[in-house]
Amino acid sequence: MQNELLLKYGCNPNQTPSRIFMQEGELPVEVLNGRPGYINFLDAFNSWQLVKELKEAAGLPAAASFKHVSPAGAALGLPLSETLRRIYFVEGRELSPLACAYARARGADRMSSYGDWAALSDTCDRETALLLSCEVSDGVIAPGYTDEALEILKKKRGGRYNVVRIAPGYCPAPVERKDVYGVTFEQGRNEAKIDNSLLENLVTVNKDLPGEAKRDLLLALITLKYTQSNSVCYAKDGQVIGVGAGQQSRIHCTRLAGNKADVWYLRQHPKVLGLQFVEDIRRADRDNTIDVYVSDEWEDVLADGAWQTRFAVRPEPLTAEEKKEWLRTLSGVSLGSDAFFPFGDNIERAHKSGVRYIAEPGGSIRDDHVIETCDKYGMAMAFTGLRLFHH
Repeated sequence: MQNELLLKYGCNPNQTPSRIFMQEGELPVEVLNGRPGYINFLDAFNSWQLVKELKEAAGLPAAASFKHVSPAGAALGLPLSETLRRIYFVEGRELSPLACAYARARGADRMSSYGDWAALSDTCDRETALLLSCEVSDGVIAPGYTDEALEILKKKRGGRYNVVRIAPGYCPAPVERKDVYGVTFEQGRNEAKIDNSLLENLVTVNKDLPGEAKRDLLLALITLKYTQSNSVCYAKDGQVIGVGAGQQSRIHCTRLAGNKADVWYLRQHPKVLGLQFVEDIRRADRDNTIDVYVSDEWEDVLADGAWQTRFAVRPEPLTAEEKKEWLRTLSGVSLGSDAFFPFGDNIERAHKSGVRYIAEPGGSIRDDHVIETCDKYGMAMAFTGLRLFHH
């Protein structure tokens, strides 16, 4: 270990010099391969905190896929259904619980996860390393790597893949600082513990909060703790299915995350599962094409004949009515918000994406209207009393 690590540059190539360092003691990380940059380490430290807390809260291996200091996905190491294996393109693979967690985290929003930074709560094993080896990814942080896993990862990107090991017992100082425009900001670290006690104040008529819903709400809240605010997170079956990050308006967060959740579910439609791509299509082109196929832009692709370079067989369009009918079957979704919902319009939008359970701080002058809208749809909502802004 060392107390300083020089970097190529900061956020942009013109921002030099650049380094990470400890004012006291040694850095808690060791670079095992590659040369991580400034943004890489921002992603690494934020994503590591997320998966570490997820593991502690749920008692299961956890993984996250980060881009630009916000999660594109986060998940627990639960087994994958055959449908999820297909839409995450891991059919036939041997998957450990940790590999399942990363497949879920990476697969929920494959477009946003392209070129991600991965975080793993447990020692990276062979199955997870093999999964990482086939994805376009900038690097990974974990508390350790098996010899076989490290050998696999060192071959990625021509030997330049970033592999970082973090000391699992590292405990940061209780006060954190950063400089902005030459001025130093100081605050106590956000050490708020996110557990089931936050879900006890159920303010709706429906007070039924099953164990799986509690798990998914905790997943959403822990994810929000490390997401650039304003932010809203949809979760289902132990994984994030949509994140709306860094929006100035909360309804825009809710719409953005809801649209991502809708795309996640539309990818499970039989027509999408039946798409026949050309043999040599690149993974990114395939993912982007699926995203367009379930969107309103697909007619333009058909019109200009672009489909011919992507599909072996011309696909039948997924009609607007078919999409509506399919999305009506999405249910049991959990939704977390990092601050209170100011109006019931957020609940109306959440309902369209199958949301049944909600956790938010409460405290708006329109809480009564928000609760009333939840009651309209039979939702269960807990006021956590805890704001989770992250900047």
